[in-house]
Amino acid sequence: MPSKYLQELSKDEYEALKRKLLNIQGGKCFICGKDIDLDIQRTDIDHVIPLANKGKDKEDNFAITHESCNRSKLDANLKIARILYELDELKEDVYKQGQMASLKHILEKYDGSKYQFIYKNEGKSIKYSFSDIGDNNIYESPIFIDNLSKEEFTFVEVPLEYIYHDELINPRGINSNISKLIKEFYKPNPQLHLSLARFEDNKIKIFDGQHKAVAQILLGTKKLVLRLFLNPNLDRLIETNTNAGSTLKQVAFDKAIMQQLNDVLYKETIEKYKKEKDLAEDDMSFSEQDLINYFRGERNSIKKYIIANLKQSVIKDPHNKLSNYIDFEGKGKKLPISFSTIDKTLFTIFIDSGNILSTPMDEKLEEGLNPRYLERTQLVQFMNIIEEEIYNNKFDMEVGVSQIEDKIVKHRDEDITPEHLTAFRMSKEEIMKNWLLYIKDVIEMYFVNTGKRINKESLFQYKFDDQLWTNIRNFIINLRDMALWKDREMAKTHFSTKQSPYFWEKVFSTGATPDNTPVIPKPINFKEMIEIQECDEE
Repeated sequence: MPSKYLQELSKDEYEALKRKLLNIQGGKCFICGKDIDLDIQRTDIDHVIPLANKGKDKEDNFAITHESCNRSKLDANLKIARILYELDELKEDVYKQGQMASLKHILEKYDGSKYQFIYKNEGKSIKYSFSDIGDNNIYESPIFIDNLSKEEFTFVEVPLEYIYHDELINPRGINSNISKLIKEFYKPNPQLHLSLARFEDNKIKIFDGQHKAVAQILLGTKKLVLRLFLNPNLDRLIETNTNAGSTLKQVAFDKAIMQQLNDVLYKETIEKYKKEKDLAEDDMSFSEQDLINYFRGERNSIKKYIIANLKQSVIKDPHNKLSNYIDFEGKGKKLPISFSTIDKTLFTIFIDSGNILSTPMDEKLEEGLNPRYLERTQLVQFMNIIEEEIYNNKFDMEVGVSQIEDKIVKHRDEDITPEHLTAFRMSKEEIMKNWLLYIKDVIEMYFVNTGKRINKESLFQYKFDDQLWTNIRNFIINLRDMALWKDREMAKTHFSTKQSPYFWEKVFSTGATPDNTPVIPKPINFKEMIEIQECDEE
Protein backbone atom coordinates (compact mmCIF):
# COMPACT_ATOMS: atom_id res chain seq x y z
CA MET A 1 0.00 0.00 0.00
CA PRO A 2 1.58 3.33 -1.08
CA SER A 3 2.48 5.94 1.54
CA LYS A 4 0.63 9.25 1.26
CA TYR A 5 3.14 10.72 3.74
CA LEU A 6 6.14 9.90 1.52
CA GLN A 7 4.40 10.99 -1.67
CA GLU A 8 3.86 14.47 -0.23
CA LEU A 9 7.57 14.96 0.61
CA SER A 10 9.75 17.07 -1.66
CA LYS A 11 12.93 15.52 -3.02
CA ASP A 12 15.04 17.33 -0.41
CA GLU A 13 12.68 16.31 2.40
CA TYR A 14 12.80 12.69 1.22
CA GLU A 15 16.62 12.72 1.20
CA ALA A 16 16.65 14.36 4.64
CA LEU A 17 14.35 11.60 5.95
CA LYS A 18 16.75 8.98 4.54
CA ARG A 19 19.65 10.51 6.44
CA LYS A 20 17.62 10.84 9.63
CA LEU A 21 16.46 7.21 9.54
CA LEU A 22 19.98 6.02 8.73
CA ASN A 23 21.32 7.93 11.72
CA ILE A 24 18.64 6.41 14.00
CA GLN A 25 19.56 2.94 12.70
CA GLY A 26 23.27 3.46 13.29
CA GLY A 27 24.06 3.48 9.57
CA LYS A 28 22.68 -0.05 9.11
CA CYS A 29 19.99 -1.56 6.90
CA PHE A 30 16.90 -2.35 9.00
CA ILE A 31 16.58 -5.83 7.45
CA CYS A 32 20.10 -7.22 6.95
CA GLY A 33 21.92 -5.09 9.54
CA LYS A 34 24.76 -4.29 7.12
CA ASP A 35 26.13 -0.83 6.37
CA ILE A 36 24.30 1.54 4.02
CA ASP A 37 26.22 4.06 1.92
CA LEU A 38 23.74 6.55 0.47
CA ASP A 39 26.25 7.69 -2.16
CA ILE A 40 26.72 4.32 -3.83
CA GLN A 41 23.79 2.10 -2.83
CA ARG A 42 20.12 2.09 -3.80
CA THR A 43 17.81 2.29 -0.79
CA ASP A 44 14.13 2.18 0.12
CA ILE A 45 12.06 3.75 2.85
CA ASP A 46 9.27 1.45 3.98
CA HIS A 47 6.76 1.06 6.80
CA VAL A 48 8.02 -1.10 9.65
CA ILE A 49 4.46 -2.24 10.38
CA PRO A 50 2.53 -2.34 7.08
CA LEU A 51 -0.48 -0.06 6.64
CA ALA A 52 -2.51 -3.19 5.90
CA ASN A 53 -1.66 -4.38 9.42
CA LYS A 54 -2.84 -1.09 10.94
CA GLY A 55 0.60 0.47 10.91
CA LYS A 56 0.72 4.27 10.98
CA ASP A 57 1.72 6.35 7.96
CA LYS A 58 4.04 8.44 10.14
CA GLU A 59 7.77 9.04 10.45
CA ASP A 60 8.15 6.84 13.53
CA ASN A 61 6.87 3.85 11.54
CA PHE A 62 9.46 4.15 8.75
CA ALA A 63 12.82 2.44 8.29
CA ILE A 64 15.51 2.62 5.62
CA THR A 65 16.74 -0.54 3.91
CA HIS A 66 18.87 -1.60 0.98
CA GLU A 67 16.61 -1.66 -2.06
CA SER A 68 17.54 -5.31 -2.72
CA CYS A 69 16.71 -6.31 0.87
CA ASN A 70 13.32 -4.64 0.69
CA ARG A 71 12.52 -6.15 -2.70
CA SER A 72 13.39 -9.67 -1.57
CA LYS A 73 12.10 -9.40 2.00
CA LEU A 74 10.42 -12.50 3.39
CA ASP A 75 7.53 -10.62 5.02
CA ALA A 76 5.75 -7.29 4.66
CA ASN A 77 6.40 -6.50 8.32
CA LEU A 78 10.00 -5.27 8.44
CA LYS A 79 10.54 -6.55 11.99
CA ILE A 80 9.57 -10.07 10.93
CA ALA A 81 11.53 -9.67 7.69
CA ARG A 82 14.62 -8.83 9.75
CA ILE A 83 14.14 -11.91 11.95
CA LEU A 84 13.68 -14.18 8.92
CA TYR A 85 16.74 -12.66 7.23
CA GLU A 86 18.87 -13.37 10.31
CA LEU A 87 17.50 -16.91 10.44
CA ASP A 88 18.33 -17.47 6.76
CA GLU A 89 21.86 -16.20 7.36
CA LEU A 90 22.29 -18.64 10.26
CA LYS A 91 20.87 -21.54 8.23
CA GLU A 92 23.26 -20.72 5.38
CA ASP A 93 26.28 -20.61 7.72
CA VAL A 94 25.32 -23.96 9.27
CA TYR A 95 24.71 -25.47 5.84
CA LYS A 96 28.24 -24.53 4.76
CA GLN A 97 29.44 -26.71 7.65
CA GLY A 98 27.54 -29.66 6.19
CA GLN A 99 24.65 -29.50 8.67
CA MET A 100 21.01 -28.47 8.81
CA ALA A 101 20.21 -25.68 11.28
CA SER A 102 18.16 -26.79 14.29
CA LEU A 103 17.15 -25.60 17.74
CA LYS A 104 20.71 -26.42 18.80
CA HIS A 105 22.15 -23.66 16.61
CA ILE A 106 19.51 -21.12 17.67
CA LEU A 107 20.29 -21.79 21.33
CA GLU A 108 24.02 -21.41 20.69
CA LYS A 109 23.44 -18.07 18.94
CA TYR A 110 21.24 -16.72 21.73
CA ASP A 111 23.44 -17.76 24.68
CA GLY A 112 21.57 -20.98 25.46
CA SER A 113 22.84 -24.47 26.32
CA LYS A 114 25.44 -23.40 28.88
CA TYR A 115 24.62 -24.86 32.28
CA GLN A 116 23.46 -28.03 33.99
CA PHE A 117 20.07 -28.16 35.67
CA ILE A 118 20.38 -29.37 39.24
CA TYR A 119 17.22 -30.24 41.16
CA LYS A 120 16.22 -31.97 44.36
CA ASN A 121 13.32 -34.44 44.38
CA GLU A 122 11.06 -33.80 47.40
CA GLY A 123 8.68 -36.67 46.61
CA LYS A 124 5.72 -34.66 45.43
CA SER A 125 7.69 -31.75 44.02
CA ILE A 126 11.14 -30.72 42.85
CA LYS A 127 13.23 -27.79 44.06
CA TYR A 128 15.79 -26.02 41.90
CA SER A 129 17.64 -22.78 41.33
CA PHE A 130 19.33 -20.94 38.47
CA SER A 131 22.30 -19.65 40.43
CA ASP A 132 24.68 -19.93 37.42
CA ILE A 133 23.01 -16.85 35.95
CA GLY A 134 22.72 -15.02 39.26
CA ASP A 135 19.16 -16.08 40.11
CA ASN A 136 19.53 -17.51 43.62
CA ASN A 137 15.81 -17.94 44.27
CA ILE A 138 14.72 -21.47 45.15
CA TYR A 139 11.80 -22.56 42.97
CA GLU A 140 9.43 -25.47 43.52
CA SER A 141 7.29 -27.33 40.95
CA PRO A 142 4.82 -30.15 41.67
CA ILE A 143 5.45 -33.61 40.22
CA PHE A 144 2.67 -35.20 38.16
CA ILE A 145 2.38 -38.85 37.20
CA ASP A 146 0.87 -39.96 33.89
CA ASN A 147 -1.96 -42.35 34.81
CA LEU A 148 -1.18 -44.87 32.07
CA SER A 149 2.57 -44.79 31.44
CA LYS A 150 3.41 -43.83 35.05
CA GLU A 151 5.99 -41.39 33.70
CA GLU A 152 6.83 -38.53 36.09
CA PHE A 153 6.84 -34.98 34.79
CA THR A 154 6.60 -31.39 35.93
CA PHE A 155 6.16 -27.92 34.44
CA VAL A 156 9.03 -25.46 34.67
CA GLU A 157 9.94 -22.05 33.26
CA VAL A 158 13.55 -22.39 32.20
CA PRO A 159 16.10 -19.75 31.10
CA LEU A 160 17.67 -20.48 27.70
CA GLU A 161 21.05 -20.99 29.37
CA TYR A 162 19.72 -24.29 30.79
CA ILE A 163 18.02 -25.60 27.64
CA TYR A 164 19.51 -28.03 25.07
CA HIS A 165 18.26 -29.58 21.84
CA ASP A 166 17.58 -33.33 22.04
CA GLU A 167 19.38 -34.54 18.92
CA LEU A 168 18.71 -38.20 19.75
CA ILE A 169 14.91 -38.21 19.86
CA ASN A 170 14.35 -35.23 17.58
CA PRO A 171 17.09 -34.67 14.99
CA ARG A 172 14.87 -32.39 12.89
CA GLY A 173 16.22 -29.26 11.31
CA ILE A 174 14.29 -25.99 11.04
CA ASN A 175 11.85 -26.04 8.13
CA SER A 176 10.17 -23.22 6.21
CA ASN A 177 7.02 -23.37 8.35
CA ILE A 178 8.89 -21.53 11.10
CA SER A 179 7.86 -18.22 9.48
CA LYS A 180 4.20 -19.00 10.18
CA LEU A 181 4.92 -19.59 13.86
CA ILE A 182 6.94 -16.38 14.11
CA LYS A 183 4.05 -14.39 12.63
CA GLU A 184 1.56 -16.14 14.91
CA PHE A 185 3.49 -15.40 18.11
CA TYR A 186 4.26 -11.85 16.94
CA LYS A 187 0.51 -10.93 16.75
CA PRO A 188 0.67 -11.92 19.72
CA ASN A 189 -1.28 -15.17 19.88
CA PRO A 190 -0.49 -17.61 22.71
CA GLN A 191 1.34 -20.92 22.43
CA LEU A 192 -1.33 -23.61 22.70
CA HIS A 193 0.96 -26.61 23.26
CA LEU A 194 4.09 -26.55 25.39
CA SER A 195 7.41 -27.86 24.17
CA LEU A 196 8.33 -31.21 25.73
CA ALA A 197 11.70 -31.93 27.31
CA ARG A 198 13.45 -34.68 29.22
CA PHE A 199 16.09 -34.64 31.93
CA GLU A 200 19.33 -36.50 31.14
CA ASP A 201 22.95 -36.00 32.18
CA ASN A 202 21.88 -32.99 34.27
CA LYS A 203 20.57 -31.30 31.13
CA ILE A 204 17.09 -30.25 30.02
CA LYS A 205 16.67 -31.46 26.42
CA ILE A 206 13.75 -30.39 24.22
CA PHE A 207 12.55 -33.31 22.07
CA ASP A 208 9.18 -32.02 20.86
CA GLY A 209 8.04 -28.54 19.86
CA GLN A 210 11.43 -27.28 18.75
CA HIS A 211 9.87 -24.98 16.13
CA LYS A 212 7.69 -23.34 18.77
CA ALA A 213 10.80 -22.85 20.87
CA VAL A 214 12.78 -21.42 17.95
CA ALA A 215 10.02 -18.95 17.05
CA GLN A 216 9.80 -17.66 20.62
CA ILE A 217 13.58 -17.30 20.94
CA LEU A 218 13.81 -15.37 17.66
CA LEU A 219 11.13 -13.01 18.97
CA GLY A 220 13.21 -12.26 22.06
CA THR A 221 12.00 -14.77 24.65
CA LYS A 222 14.66 -15.52 27.30
CA LYS A 223 12.74 -18.25 29.13
CA LEU A 224 10.56 -21.13 27.96
CA VAL A 225 7.81 -22.95 29.82
CA LEU A 226 8.33 -26.69 29.33
CA ARG A 227 6.72 -29.98 30.26
CA LEU A 228 9.75 -31.78 31.69
CA PHE A 229 9.92 -35.59 31.99
CA LEU A 230 12.11 -36.32 35.01
CA ASN A 231 13.31 -39.94 34.74
CA PRO A 232 11.79 -41.11 31.48
CA ASN A 233 12.05 -44.49 29.84
CA LEU A 234 14.09 -43.44 26.81
CA ASP A 235 12.88 -46.27 24.58
CA ARG A 236 9.30 -45.39 25.38
CA LEU A 237 9.80 -41.71 24.56
CA ILE A 238 11.56 -42.50 21.27
CA GLU A 239 8.83 -44.93 20.26
CA THR A 240 6.08 -42.49 21.26
CA ASN A 241 7.67 -39.61 19.35
CA THR A 242 8.26 -41.81 16.31
CA ASN A 243 4.69 -43.12 16.31
CA ALA A 244 3.40 -39.56 16.59
CA GLY A 245 5.08 -38.84 13.26
CA SER A 246 4.11 -42.05 11.50
CA THR A 247 1.26 -44.23 12.73
CA LEU A 248 -0.64 -41.46 14.52
CA LYS A 249 0.22 -38.63 12.07
CA GLN A 250 0.31 -36.13 14.95
CA VAL A 251 3.67 -34.61 14.03
CA ALA A 252 4.71 -33.44 10.56
CA PHE A 253 7.91 -35.49 10.36
CA ASP A 254 9.28 -35.82 6.86
CA LYS A 255 10.66 -39.12 5.62
CA ALA A 256 14.26 -38.31 6.42
CA ILE A 257 13.43 -37.67 10.08
CA MET A 258 11.31 -40.81 10.31
CA GLN A 259 14.24 -42.84 8.98
CA GLN A 260 16.52 -41.31 11.60
CA LEU A 261 14.14 -42.08 14.43
CA ASN A 262 13.66 -45.67 13.26
CA ASP A 263 17.43 -45.99 12.98
CA VAL A 264 17.78 -44.92 16.62
CA LEU A 265 15.14 -47.47 17.64
CA TYR A 266 17.01 -50.23 15.79
CA LYS A 267 20.23 -49.47 17.64
CA GLU A 268 18.32 -49.42 20.93
CA THR A 269 16.79 -52.81 20.03
CA ILE A 270 20.22 -54.32 19.40
CA GLU A 271 21.53 -53.04 22.73
CA LYS A 272 18.47 -54.41 24.51
CA TYR A 273 18.93 -57.81 22.83
CA LYS A 274 22.59 -58.05 23.84
CA LYS A 275 21.80 -57.02 27.39
CA GLU A 276 18.99 -59.54 27.82
CA LYS A 277 21.05 -62.27 26.16
CA ASP A 278 24.08 -61.33 28.30
CA LEU A 279 26.28 -60.81 25.22
CA ALA A 280 29.49 -58.83 25.12
CA GLU A 281 29.28 -55.27 23.83
CA ASP A 282 31.16 -56.14 20.61
CA ASP A 283 29.35 -59.45 20.04
CA MET A 284 27.50 -59.29 16.71
CA SER A 285 27.20 -63.04 16.11
CA PHE A 286 23.40 -62.90 15.96
CA SER A 287 21.29 -62.18 12.88
CA GLU A 288 18.49 -59.80 11.96
CA GLN A 289 16.16 -62.80 12.00
CA ASP A 290 17.28 -63.60 15.56
CA LEU A 291 16.13 -60.14 16.65
CA ILE A 292 12.74 -60.62 15.03
CA ASN A 293 12.31 -64.05 16.57
CA TYR A 294 13.24 -62.74 20.02
CA PHE A 295 11.06 -59.63 19.94
CA ARG A 296 8.21 -61.53 18.35
CA GLY A 297 5.51 -59.05 19.31
CA GLU A 298 7.38 -56.24 17.56
CA ARG A 299 8.10 -58.13 14.36
CA ASN A 300 6.88 -55.52 11.87
CA SER A 301 8.45 -52.61 13.74
CA ILE A 302 11.87 -54.29 13.87
CA LYS A 303 11.74 -55.04 10.14
CA LYS A 304 11.12 -51.36 9.57
CA TYR A 305 13.99 -50.44 11.93
CA ILE A 306 16.43 -52.72 10.06
CA ILE A 307 15.71 -51.10 6.70
CA ALA A 308 15.78 -47.62 8.23
CA ASN A 309 19.20 -48.37 9.69
CA LEU A 310 20.48 -49.41 6.26
CA LYS A 311 19.12 -46.26 4.59
CA GLN A 312 20.54 -44.02 7.29
CA SER A 313 23.96 -45.68 7.11
CA VAL A 314 23.98 -45.05 3.35
CA ILE A 315 22.69 -41.49 3.35
CA LYS A 316 24.81 -40.38 6.33
CA ASP A 317 27.98 -42.15 5.24
CA PRO A 318 30.74 -39.49 5.33
CA HIS A 319 31.93 -40.69 1.91
CA ASN A 320 28.51 -40.21 0.29
CA LYS A 321 29.04 -37.19 -1.98
CA LEU A 322 25.50 -37.21 -3.38
CA SER A 323 24.18 -36.30 0.10
CA ASN A 324 25.45 -32.76 -0.52
CA TYR A 325 22.74 -32.40 -3.17
CA ILE A 326 19.87 -33.89 -1.13
CA ASP A 327 17.39 -31.66 0.69
CA PHE A 328 16.53 -33.43 3.94
CA GLU A 329 13.92 -30.83 4.89
CA GLY A 330 11.60 -31.40 1.94
CA LYS A 331 12.00 -29.70 -1.42
CA GLY A 332 13.58 -26.27 -1.10
CA LYS A 333 14.91 -23.81 -3.66
CA LYS A 334 18.60 -24.75 -3.76
CA LEU A 335 19.14 -28.50 -3.77
CA PRO A 336 18.04 -30.66 -6.71
CA ILE A 337 16.89 -33.81 -4.91
CA SER A 338 14.60 -34.26 -1.91
CA PHE A 339 15.11 -37.16 0.47
CA SER A 340 11.61 -38.28 -0.44
CA THR A 341 12.71 -38.63 -4.08
CA ILE A 342 15.73 -40.73 -3.09
CA ASP A 343 13.51 -42.87 -0.87
CA LYS A 344 10.85 -43.42 -3.55
CA THR A 345 13.29 -44.09 -6.36
CA LEU A 346 16.82 -45.28 -5.55
CA PHE A 347 16.03 -46.87 -2.19
CA THR A 348 12.74 -48.40 -3.32
CA ILE A 349 14.31 -49.90 -6.45
CA PHE A 350 17.53 -51.20 -4.92
CA ILE A 351 16.67 -51.98 -1.27
CA ASP A 352 14.34 -54.89 -0.58
CA SER A 353 12.32 -53.91 2.52
CA GLY A 354 11.34 -57.55 3.06
CA ASN A 355 14.85 -58.95 2.90
CA ILE A 356 15.71 -59.89 6.51
CA LEU A 357 19.03 -61.72 6.81
CA SER A 358 19.45 -64.94 8.79
CA THR A 359 23.25 -64.84 8.58
CA PRO A 360 25.24 -63.42 11.55
CA MET A 361 25.76 -59.68 11.44
CA ASP A 362 29.53 -60.11 11.55
CA GLU A 363 29.75 -62.90 8.96
CA LYS A 364 32.54 -62.24 6.39
CA LEU A 365 32.80 -58.71 7.71
CA GLU A 366 36.60 -58.74 7.85
CA GLU A 367 36.76 -59.85 4.21
CA GLY A 368 34.38 -57.06 3.21
CA LEU A 369 31.83 -59.60 1.95
CA ASN A 370 29.13 -59.24 4.58
CA PRO A 371 25.84 -58.74 2.64
CA ARG A 372 24.74 -55.62 4.55
CA TYR A 373 28.25 -54.16 4.44
CA LEU A 374 28.38 -54.72 0.66
CA GLU A 375 24.91 -53.27 0.23
CA ARG A 376 25.79 -50.12 2.18
CA THR A 377 29.22 -49.45 0.71
CA GLN A 378 28.21 -50.25 -2.87
CA LEU A 379 25.11 -48.06 -2.67
CA VAL A 380 27.39 -45.24 -1.50
CA GLN A 381 29.77 -45.94 -4.39
CA PHE A 382 26.84 -45.93 -6.83
CA MET A 383 25.52 -42.62 -5.47
CA ASN A 384 29.02 -41.16 -5.78
CA ILE A 385 29.09 -42.05 -9.48
CA ILE A 386 25.76 -40.24 -9.90
CA GLU A 387 27.20 -37.21 -8.10
CA GLU A 388 30.40 -37.19 -10.15
CA GLU A 389 28.72 -37.51 -13.55
CA ILE A 390 25.55 -35.43 -13.08
CA TYR A 391 26.09 -32.86 -10.33
CA ASN A 392 29.73 -32.18 -9.48
CA ASN A 393 30.89 -28.90 -11.12
CA LYS A 394 27.67 -28.96 -13.13
CA PHE A 395 24.80 -28.10 -10.78
CA ASP A 396 25.05 -24.54 -9.42
CA MET A 397 23.69 -24.19 -5.87
CA GLU A 398 23.35 -20.44 -6.33
CA VAL A 399 21.02 -20.94 -9.30
CA GLY A 400 19.12 -23.67 -7.45
CA VAL A 401 15.89 -25.25 -8.64
CA SER A 402 13.24 -22.55 -8.26
CA GLN A 403 11.12 -21.89 -11.38
CA ILE A 404 13.82 -23.15 -13.76
CA GLU A 405 11.45 -24.02 -16.62
CA ASP A 406 9.47 -20.81 -16.14
CA LYS A 407 12.66 -18.72 -16.33
CA ILE A 408 13.57 -20.42 -19.61
CA VAL A 409 10.14 -19.71 -21.10
CA LYS A 410 10.42 -16.05 -20.04
CA HIS A 411 14.01 -15.80 -21.35
CA ARG A 412 15.43 -15.06 -17.90
CA ASP A 413 17.77 -18.05 -18.05
CA GLU A 414 21.17 -16.44 -18.62
CA ASP A 415 22.61 -18.09 -15.52
CA ILE A 416 21.22 -21.56 -16.28
CA THR A 417 23.94 -23.59 -17.97
CA PRO A 418 23.17 -26.70 -20.08
CA GLU A 419 24.84 -28.83 -17.39
CA HIS A 420 22.73 -27.28 -14.64
CA LEU A 421 19.55 -27.80 -16.67
CA THR A 422 20.51 -31.44 -17.29
CA ALA A 423 21.07 -32.11 -13.58
CA PHE A 424 17.82 -30.37 -12.68
CA ARG A 425 15.72 -32.35 -15.14
CA MET A 426 17.32 -35.71 -14.41
CA SER A 427 16.55 -35.12 -10.70
CA LYS A 428 12.79 -35.05 -11.18
CA GLU A 429 11.28 -37.96 -9.26
CA GLU A 430 9.21 -39.32 -12.17
CA ILE A 431 12.28 -39.20 -14.44
CA MET A 432 14.82 -40.52 -11.95
CA LYS A 433 12.61 -43.51 -11.19
CA ASN A 434 12.67 -44.58 -14.84
CA TRP A 435 16.37 -44.17 -15.56
CA LEU A 436 17.29 -45.96 -12.33
CA LEU A 437 15.21 -48.93 -13.48
CA TYR A 438 17.44 -49.12 -16.56
CA ILE A 439 20.49 -49.27 -14.32
CA LYS A 440 18.84 -52.14 -12.48
CA ASP A 441 18.58 -53.87 -15.85
CA VAL A 442 22.28 -53.20 -16.50
CA ILE A 443 23.23 -54.85 -13.21
CA GLU A 444 20.92 -57.84 -13.64
CA MET A 445 22.14 -58.42 -17.21
CA TYR A 446 25.76 -58.41 -16.06
CA PHE A 447 25.17 -61.09 -13.44
CA VAL A 448 23.16 -63.20 -15.90
CA ASN A 449 26.00 -63.01 -18.42
CA THR A 450 28.52 -64.10 -15.79
CA GLY A 451 26.31 -67.08 -14.90
CA LYS A 452 25.81 -66.05 -11.27
CA ARG A 453 22.42 -66.61 -9.63
CA ILE A 454 21.30 -63.69 -7.53
CA ASN A 455 18.32 -62.28 -5.67
CA LYS A 456 17.21 -59.55 -8.08
CA GLU A 457 15.61 -57.58 -5.27
CA SER A 458 18.89 -57.24 -3.35
CA LEU A 459 21.44 -56.62 -6.11
CA PHE A 460 23.83 -54.55 -4.05
CA GLN A 461 24.43 -57.41 -1.60
CA TYR A 462 26.62 -59.04 -4.27
CA LYS A 463 30.14 -57.89 -5.02
CA PHE A 464 30.34 -55.70 -8.13
CA ASP A 465 33.55 -56.05 -10.11
CA ASP A 466 35.30 -53.22 -11.98
CA GLN A 467 33.61 -53.94 -15.31
CA LEU A 468 30.14 -53.67 -13.82
CA TRP A 469 31.04 -50.32 -12.24
CA THR A 470 32.31 -49.18 -15.65
CA ASN A 471 29.04 -50.26 -17.27
CA ILE A 472 27.03 -48.29 -14.70
CA ARG A 473 29.13 -45.17 -15.14
CA ASN A 474 29.00 -45.40 -18.95
CA PHE A 475 25.22 -45.71 -18.88
CA ILE A 476 24.89 -42.59 -16.71
CA ILE A 477 27.30 -40.62 -18.94
CA ASN A 478 25.45 -41.58 -22.12
CA LEU A 479 22.10 -40.83 -20.51
CA ARG A 480 23.37 -37.47 -19.26
CA ASP A 481 24.60 -36.52 -22.74
CA MET A 482 21.21 -37.03 -24.40
CA ALA A 483 19.98 -33.83 -26.04
CA LEU A 484 16.51 -33.68 -24.47
CA TRP A 485 17.90 -32.54 -21.09
CA LYS A 486 19.43 -29.43 -22.66
CA ASP A 487 16.57 -28.66 -25.07
CA ARG A 488 15.13 -25.35 -23.83
CA GLU A 489 12.17 -25.53 -26.19
CA MET A 490 10.89 -28.45 -24.12
CA ALA A 491 10.40 -26.05 -21.20
CA LYS A 492 7.15 -25.13 -22.99
CA THR A 493 6.09 -28.75 -23.53
CA HIS A 494 7.34 -31.93 -21.86
CA PHE A 495 9.03 -30.19 -18.90
CA SER A 496 6.41 -27.46 -18.43
CA THR A 497 4.46 -29.52 -15.89
CA LYS A 498 5.08 -32.63 -13.81
CA GLN A 499 4.48 -35.68 -15.98
CA SER A 500 3.59 -39.12 -14.70
CA PRO A 501 6.21 -41.89 -14.40
CA TYR A 502 4.28 -43.67 -17.16
CA PHE A 503 4.87 -40.70 -19.49
CA TRP A 504 8.66 -41.03 -19.15
CA GLU A 505 8.51 -44.81 -19.28
CA LYS A 506 6.93 -44.49 -22.73
CA VAL A 507 9.46 -41.85 -23.82
CA PHE A 508 12.43 -44.01 -22.80
CA SER A 509 11.01 -47.29 -24.12
CA THR A 510 9.53 -46.02 -27.43
CA GLY A 511 11.19 -42.64 -28.08
CA ALA A 512 7.79 -40.91 -28.02
CA THR A 513 5.16 -39.70 -25.57
CA PRO A 514 1.96 -41.70 -24.91
CA ASP A 515 0.27 -39.62 -27.67
CA ASN A 516 3.14 -40.51 -30.07
CA THR A 517 4.92 -37.16 -30.06
CA PRO A 518 8.64 -37.86 -30.77
CA VAL A 519 11.03 -36.86 -27.96
CA ILE A 520 14.23 -38.84 -28.53
CA PRO A 521 15.50 -40.34 -31.82
CA LYS A 522 15.16 -43.93 -30.68
CA PRO A 523 14.24 -45.95 -27.58
CA ILE A 524 16.87 -46.41 -24.90
CA ASN A 525 18.82 -49.64 -25.35
CA PHE A 526 20.69 -50.24 -22.12
CA LYS A 527 23.10 -52.68 -23.80
CA GLU A 528 24.21 -49.91 -26.16
CA MET A 529 24.29 -47.36 -23.36
CA ILE A 530 26.99 -49.16 -21.39
CA GLU A 531 29.53 -48.39 -24.10
CA ILE A 532 31.08 -44.92 -24.43
CA GLN A 533 29.99 -43.66 -27.81
CA GLU A 534 29.18 -40.54 -29.79
CA CYS A 535 25.73 -39.34 -28.80
CA ASP A 536 23.39 -39.75 -31.79
CA GLU A 537 21.43 -36.69 -30.77
CA GLU A 538 24.29 -34.19 -30.65
